[in-house]
Amino acid sequence: MIEIDALTKQYGSTTVVDRVSISIATGSITVIVGTSGSGKSTLLRMINRLVEPTSGRVVIDGSDTTTEPPHLLRRRIGYAIQGHGLFPHRSIAENIATVPRLLGWNAARIQARVDSLLNIFQLDPGEFGGKFPHQLSGGQQQRVGVARALAAEPTVLLMDEPFGALDPIIRAKAQDDLVDIQRRFGTTIVLVTHDIDEAFRLGDRVAVMSHGQVLQYDRPAVLLTRPADPFISRLTGTGDRAMKLLALTTAGEAAESGAAGGPTVAASATLRDVLSDLVWSGAPEATVVNADGTPRGRLTLAAILSHGKPS
Repeated sequence: MIEIDALTKQYGSTTVVDRVSISIATGSITVIVGTSGSGKSTLLRMINRLVEPTSGRVVIDGSDTTTEPPHLLRRRIGYAIQGHGLFPHRSIAENIATVPRLLGWNAARIQARVDSLLNIFQLDPGEFGGKFPHQLSGGQQQRVGVARALAAEPTVLLMDEPFGALDPIIRAKAQDDLVDIQRRFGTTIVLVTHDIDEAFRLGDRVAVMSHGQVLQYDRPAVLLTRPADPFISRLTGTGDRAMKLLALTTAGEAAESGAAGGPTVAASATLRDVLSDLVWSGAPEATVVNADGTPRGRLTLAAILSHGKPS
């Protein structure tokens, strides 16, 4: 659990973050979204004290972050940024091993952790461990950046626009990878973005910031159906709100019992994706299958469209 209590940052007479208070559940993904200059990155960096608060406090698992030296705090909190921040003259394995070495892990433990993370991120240790960052693609560098942030087994991972430099296809894959990794490790993730679609795709809860304040902090569906401020309405978009709602639910979650014809869709697909498939094929329903190919149920156009209406 992360408790952010009346956190404020001022530079002279300018207030960049203004008395922000939010609670972040253990094992969740919280996304902070807002326009440039809204204070979202400053808020993130105050969690690991890369930026020292002017007032207020951050409590992680019951411990006030001011009770330990900043450099020790940062070693137990993962941090990933846009552009990955990899050391160019260190190998991939050496990059990932950075924090474990600072913590004094022995060589065998470090090697095992590096190999494990490379395998998890689908980068063969024998092929990629000895390479240097410039020898990897942008998507591969991004995965290494996240692997390095997770190397010391942190319970909290902070991410500042981690996917901003990736092209749309690689970015979507990186987002899916992040969700899979979070489920595997149960890491509490706090991620900053300016992209509301990314926020809704990743976040269990989303904090919308403007002029240093959190205007609303809630589940994506609530932000879409009950925005608390005109700025949030504009940010979430009025014209495609129904499609955004469909993107929040998977086919597996909405599937009804019974056999069906039509195209076969994965249980992990969003209702927006299934709707697109049905419109393209002209079919009135789809068969939903699990990852192993076993039938999960059926989805009709009517059932999908009902999920696109505000509750």
